[in-house]
Amino acid sequence: MARVSPLMALPPLLFAGLAAVFLVGMMRENPDELPSAREGKPAPPVVLTELGGNTPFTDETLRQPGVKLVNYWASWCAPCRVEHPTLTQLAEEGIPIYGINYKDRPEDALAFLDELGNPYAGLGADENGRMAINWGLYGVPETYVIDGNGTVVLRFAGPVTQRVLESTLRPAIEKAAAAQ
Repeated sequence: MARVSPLMALPPLLFAGLAAVFLVGMMRENPDELPSAREGKPAPPVVLTELGGNTPFTDETLRQPGVKLVNYWASWCAPCRVEHPTLTQLAEEGIPIYGINYKDRPEDALAFLDELGNPYAGLGADENGRMAINWGLYGVPETYVIDGNGTVVLRFAGPVTQRVLESTLRPAIEKAAAAQ
């Protein structure tokens, strides 16, 4: 009788383990949403360089009373261009948005704002991406809702479209306003 190697069982066991990992991931409340380790915690430190002669916003800015948004963006980012009108709308409604230009050339970033308008109450540049690492950035664009205590209420990865604004951002903004 031929002896069967225990290594023969390894591929089916690996497949079953991988299938279990995928199944657990799909069973989350919203499998398309990226989990955030920052929600419910204080916003990470703000370490920015100036962009276009503007003094960057600071940690203190994010801990001032009132709801605010922090938006990571770049001129080379096509979805950032898509979300820009929605951010402009929010800024016109009086919601302060603080922009972090991510790994971009300053002249390109400023040309982007000259072309589309500047919805940001404060600006800064994260030229080497170190601050983004501390914030847990997945990619640009990414937007954070911050309450009046400087706590991250929501992290949204992707462009803020009208649908996202109504279904995701506005409820988080209301939650942040109620926390004050």
